[in-house]
Amino acid sequence: MLIKSQLIGELSKHFPHLPEKDIALAVNHIIEHMSGTLSQGGRIEIRGFGSFNLHYRPPRRAHNPKTGEKLVTNPKYAVHFKPGKELREKVNSNRHLPIETVSAEDLEDETE
Repeated sequence: MLIKSQLIGELSKHFPHLPEKDIALAVNHIIEHMSGTLSQGGRIEIRGFGSFNLHYRPPRRAHNPKTGEKLVTNPKYAVHFKPGKELREKVNSNRHLPIETVSAEDLEDETE
């Protein structure tokens, strides 16, 4: 996991000629601008990284698992991230965790 303060620290290592305060302001400004664009219904595309857009979630029937009360959720928009081709390839080529393989027999066992 990479948190914002770590990102700012990494950027300040790569750009030692810039004050960390200026880097923090730039990172915060970028995040605010991205949030503003999405909140106005816009789309963000960063070539080689991916795109952010909104997906509409219609109201649905649900229940409170604690009380069993039935309710209808409010419609909402959720932010959706779609990774770009370069990012997908980089993630898959630099795996640090083994990918679990599932055999056809394992899948048959699960359906029974």
